[in-house]
Amino acid sequence: MNEFLSSDIKFLKGLGPVRAEILNKELGLFTFEDLLHHFPFRYVDRSKFYKIREIDHESSYIQLKGKIIRLQELGDKRSRRLLATFSDGEQQLELLWFKGIKWIKSNIKIGEEIVIFGKPSFYRGKANMSHPELDTVANRQKSAPLEAVYHTTEMMKTRRVESKAIRQVMTNLVNHTNYNVPEIFSEEMCQKYKLIPRAKAFKYIHQPPSHRHIEAAQYRFKFEELFFLQLPFINQKVNRKEAATGISFSSKNPKFEDFVTNHLPFSLTGAQERVLREIKTDLCSGQQMNRLLQGDVGSGKTIVAFLNVMMAVDNGYQASLMAPTEILAIQHYIGLKELAEKIDLEIGLLTGSTTTKQRRILHEKLQNGEIKLLVGTHALIENVVQFQNLGLVIIDEQHRFGVAQRAKLQDKGKESPHVLVMTATPIPRTLAMSVYGDLDYSVIDEMPAGRKAIKTAHRFGFAREKVWQFMKEEIARGRQAYVVYPLIEESETLHYKDLNNGYDELLHFFPRPEYQVEMLHGKMKPADKEAKMRDFAAGKTNILVSTTVIEVGINVPNASIMIIESAEKFGLSQLHQLRGRVGRGAEQSYCILLSSKKLSENGKTRLKAMVNTTSGFELSEIDMQLRGFGDIAGTRQSGLDQLKLASLSSDAHIADEARKAIVELLTNDPDYTHHQSLKHFMKNKSGYKDWEKIA
Repeated sequence: MNEFLSSDIKFLKGLGPVRAEILNKELGLFTFEDLLHHFPFRYVDRSKFYKIREIDHESSYIQLKGKIIRLQELGDKRSRRLLATFSDGEQQLELLWFKGIKWIKSNIKIGEEIVIFGKPSFYRGKANMSHPELDTVANRQKSAPLEAVYHTTEMMKTRRVESKAIRQVMTNLVNHTNYNVPEIFSEEMCQKYKLIPRAKAFKYIHQPPSHRHIEAAQYRFKFEELFFLQLPFINQKVNRKEAATGISFSSKNPKFEDFVTNHLPFSLTGAQERVLREIKTDLCSGQQMNRLLQGDVGSGKTIVAFLNVMMAVDNGYQASLMAPTEILAIQHYIGLKELAEKIDLEIGLLTGSTTTKQRRILHEKLQNGEIKLLVGTHALIENVVQFQNLGLVIIDEQHRFGVAQRAKLQDKGKESPHVLVMTATPIPRTLAMSVYGDLDYSVIDEMPAGRKAIKTAHRFGFAREKVWQFMKEEIARGRQAYVVYPLIEESETLHYKDLNNGYDELLHFFPRPEYQVEMLHGKMKPADKEAKMRDFAAGKTNILVSTTVIEVGINVPNASIMIIESAEKFGLSQLHQLRGRVGRGAEQSYCILLSSKKLSENGKTRLKAMVNTTSGFELSEIDMQLRGFGDIAGTRQSGLDQLKLASLSSDAHIADEARKAIVELLTNDPDYTHHQSLKHFMKNKSGYKDWEKIA
């Protein structure tokens, strides 16, 4: 362990025990190394001085040189404030302080030339500045032209540990007599990928001589963050491909060929055929397949998965398909059973609600090989579930499962079963390549022929009855509709429309027996859920009033209207998934987003994006910009919180460079013989996965 980096921050000049304790509690900074990684979030150019006459409504943080010519304390205890009149020799500007008045007043000398720095604002058309920084002209002349600005908390501000104080601490740190930051990458890697030395990068990022130095330091740390984010996943992939051989499927598949030739209900798209070829190459390679299949809602991932099942059956193996919810598992089972019956293939369904008697029969058939495909929820990974010969594991909406759950299902195979994980949640390419680097990657980027783009509109709640009238017109044409609510019951704290009240309102507007309106939600019994879905799929129900349980997997081609109540409550990914429940037939489909008039800027952006595009991939990029990448890909994202500077949306090119460096390293020097400093760094670094696998 490096003695300098591991030093306690309380021993650093300018901190001491009291301030150190504040940084411990507020920012989680304990060591010199922690401090170095507390990067500035912006920089201020202090080389330029403005005049008061140059201030306008667009002005950001600026500095001015002049004198305070008047100072007065106004108001009583609660409204006490310090008011100063500042003059630059030409015009005057009011300065205001509401806190720390006694300390500030004692440090101001009337008529002395000073430098002020802050963000101007306007009141009744006149510029002023609240809580500006004050400095002497002499101090400013000694200071660097570019100043780092650091995140602080309210508690830190009250204890006078503000950005200025942190900046001074950082100056003391990078100029410390024992400053010692070892390099972690080899000299060759630094030269090839244009990385400045790590020790210099810390100095430049905290005390930059110029903008060029900031860029060089930020590039170095972004590369480093993206390198360590991706390394464990790519390392896993390399280890897996070098491990014991997997099951080798034959390229001759009679059931597969029979189904494609005689029973396929529609022609495959070019994208589906391309993905099938990629998967078939994996299955016949003799190595275990671990592939991520990404496709927008309605792109046809399920039929691709079923064709893979037939390849497994043709080779004497069984398959499993695990879904995150009971409703989705049931829907998969209903759809796949219809396809399987055409070629006399027996499939089973196992969920938490499967009865003891049904389980006993199912387990027996599974162990003797009668059941060729088992569809289910987390129940599939229970210890009691035993396959005769599991050869293919399919996981749908895989971001809702953990790595351990996926591994537990794989372990049910006597050999290493092939693994196909699927997602309809569009993931930006860079994110997929970075956090799913242990998987090969296929995309169905083409929709089936004959599909019309779904027309999406945003309406406010007062237009609800007009929307319902439109639903009546569509139902009269033989179409069906979904109405989705964010809540089952009315909430005292959340002001959103709820399913129970909405259902009653719809029954009033769509009276029986002329209309059949049914309710579906997650708290219902599984048999009731299945019955409701079957009735809707069969056309017996005109309107299915539901919560988000129908978000994924429901496939009713005759449904052409999706109404989403309190649409501002949902994220972009969820809105897109819900919209994907319609537009599955040849008829024109519609998605109507109903919201309150009180919308946040983020809410407005989401609803506008939904109206403007039906592309899940475009929406995923917007989603990543709105809320970062932290929530996009679900449970696989351990490590993303390590990114302090890098952004997977704007730094894709750096992620690609880091990935190249990793592949080159693991290919040419898998034992880290020529990368001892990197090996040492990783063995002493917590927070990363799979470091223990490094030799």
